[in-house]
Amino acid sequence: MSSTEPASGTSTPPNGHEKDHHDGDYAPVKVLNFRVMIMGLLVSLGGFIFGWEGGAISGYTQMDNFKNRFGDEADGSLGNVRQGLMVGMLCVGCLVGSLVSGPIADRFGRKYSITFWNLIYIVGNIVCITTQYQWYQIVIGRLIDGFGIGALSVLTPMYQSETAPRQVRGALVSAYQLFITLGIFVAYCVNYGTEGIQSASAWRITMGIGFVAPTIMAIGMLVMRESPRWEFRRGGEAEALKTLALVSNVDENHPEVQRSIRDIRESLEAEQAGGDQKWYEVFTAPAMMRRVLIGMALQALQQLTGANFFFYYGTEIFDAVGISNPFVTSMILGCVNVASTFGGLYVGQKFGRRISMIIGGLWMFAWLIIFASLGTFALYPDGEGGPTNSSVGSAMIASACLFIVGFAVTWGPLVWAIVGEMFPSRYRAVAMGLCTAANWLWNFLISFFTPWITGAISYKYGYVFAGCCFLGVLITFFFVNESQQRSLEEVDSMYILGVVPWKSKSWKPLDDPVNSDNLHLAPGGRGFAKAEVPGAGHIDNNAGPMTSDV
Repeated sequence: MSSTEPASGTSTPPNGHEKDHHDGDYAPVKVLNFRVMIMGLLVSLGGFIFGWEGGAISGYTQMDNFKNRFGDEADGSLGNVRQGLMVGMLCVGCLVGSLVSGPIADRFGRKYSITFWNLIYIVGNIVCITTQYQWYQIVIGRLIDGFGIGALSVLTPMYQSETAPRQVRGALVSAYQLFITLGIFVAYCVNYGTEGIQSASAWRITMGIGFVAPTIMAIGMLVMRESPRWEFRRGGEAEALKTLALVSNVDENHPEVQRSIRDIRESLEAEQAGGDQKWYEVFTAPAMMRRVLIGMALQALQQLTGANFFFYYGTEIFDAVGISNPFVTSMILGCVNVASTFGGLYVGQKFGRRISMIIGGLWMFAWLIIFASLGTFALYPDGEGGPTNSSVGSAMIASACLFIVGFAVTWGPLVWAIVGEMFPSRYRAVAMGLCTAANWLWNFLISFFTPWITGAISYKYGYVFAGCCFLGVLITFFFVNESQQRSLEEVDSMYILGVVPWKSKSWKPLDDPVNSDNLHLAPGGRGFAKAEVPGAGHIDNNAGPMTSDV
């Protein structure tokens, strides 16, 4: 086999296969192979940990022993403040963890950072499980838990987007959301199994099982390959080449692998030509401010769909509508969530990100309107506080399940995929940290203030979430480019060139690619120029906007 690197003009044949050096036949890149599946399963445990915490807290805060130990001495209830802090302080920690994790991962690498933050989570869980009667110890422990979970919410999609073959990148990044739903469901099942225990074991068993996933992930990441893009930036071209070949299950001389390593090399050379990277360039670099704002809006609106309203407070919601065992109802919601998210791995990959997000947003809007209207106008036939109509309560559960189907198939997994694909490599860590911080900020606001809001407006709260779903549809239509089957560099080019979002699906890449990694800022960060490196042309800043026919 020849070891000569293919010429830069090597292209992919129309059938999507790459040419094999052995016999001239076209051999496909083996994207669904054992290594890719193991990577997807192991790294996605970061999502499982997040989901586990969300599902667990919704159950054990309703357990008698937990309320007796940590509730108010007068009436034994947790009260809005204590419960809001216990639920919401995790999100405060997650916000901090998401912001600091990017620079740490740039310095020490993706895989070792993932191991480190799993250990931080384990420390927080130890603080929680060892408490006796101090409710504030639960709050402190969940704050520390949040540092780990918030960091993993950035690093998990980042590692997968930088390492996975482009053909399955969206599905692998979306697997993070699948594992969130799986964590929620398993926590619901454990809560159901322990809620009848009258001792502290009722909630300590749930907390104790929470050690399993981070332990497996922390150890497993030590034997995983490092992100090839991070490895290359640190001078490890040979290791990066080996990783790209291994995850595609082909030889290192395969054209797909050679093209990927060439793109990474040219991007790094152009980046070095642009000088040192300043922190503010994440806002001033080409089209970056717009992308950061879009990413933050999508992450915020993922929370404002109202999905976590059901998951955090599901037990209380269905207790209020008169369901005899609300723990069972929460298990049903969790099961629907998991099953539907499997569909999400297919939908975004098959039909594209944009259309899936738009249809999903409209679907959630409709079912939230129905849920809120039933709760507001039909649940209490004799007035609020009186007996509930069981048929209406059942209809509300059905509405909630159908809402969750829409969320789990579209906005749940696809927001993580879109944000993970939106940014160039030199800014990805910081930009994703900012976007994920927006997710955790709104996660905290919803989880902390929901007891007061529902106390004031009850099920009318659903109308607020419905309006946010419709806003998400508008933002997706007008601002989000289609990234299905695109390389990360092509996605970057679309935003720089100002491709019209609703025409982005049919956009054809330029022969001379333009992306943030082969551009450098002009003095003062105002405007930019194409770096003079092999394979890069020149942009005249006075020639008007760069455009491409669509």
